[in-house]
Amino acid sequence: MEVNATKKTGAKGTLKKKSAFREYAEAAVIAILLALFIRTFIVQAFKIPSGSMEPTLLVGDHILVNKFVYGIKIPFINKTLIRISEPKHDDVIVFIYPVDRSKDFIKRVIGLPGDEIRIADKTIYVNGLHYNDEHGFYSDAGRGYPGTGEKNQFGPVTVPKDHLFVMGDNRNHSYDSRFWGFVPMEDVKGKAFIIYWSWPNWKRFLHLID
Repeated sequence: MEVNATKKTGAKGTLKKKSAFREYAEAAVIAILLALFIRTFIVQAFKIPSGSMEPTLLVGDHILVNKFVYGIKIPFINKTLIRISEPKHDDVIVFIYPVDRSKDFIKRVIGLPGDEIRIADKTIYVNGLHYNDEHGFYSDAGRGYPGTGEKNQFGPVTVPKDHLFVMGDNRNHSYDSRFWGFVPMEDVKGKAFIIYWSWPNWKRFLHLID
């Protein structure tokens, strides 16, 4: 009888262990699915690898991108299911790099569909009007624009339908629409809105991106 009692106790202990393991496993699966859902549809983290957006974004900044602000997309095929809003002038966006779709780029929206873009003497003109370029930084050295020996002359060009013209804030050190063309709206992943931490610039903690 004592032997049988011991066996029953052991069986209960095993059942309890299995039950606890199942609870932890279910919690882990739910957490993973929730994280994937948030990353796919709501917010995604990125790290800034280059200085093309300086001084707005520095190398080592870790940012969060709002993927919901422009709409809900079907994963993998990158088609917008529900459009919520459109990118606007001055938005800082993350998008699929048109030249190499395995990479993501981050730039600032300068031109919307139908806009005529021209740059002359460090001044941007949109539809013939002076663009309030408060974020642009022009250094004395940098890459020249395509088709000209001048660093600060470009265009005019007209942004096609369903496309954007983007530039890095570090104007003379940015590989952007002046070189490889326009960004399709469907390739926009979201709007950058906050630097949640940075290394080695550790003081840039929870810094909003404008």
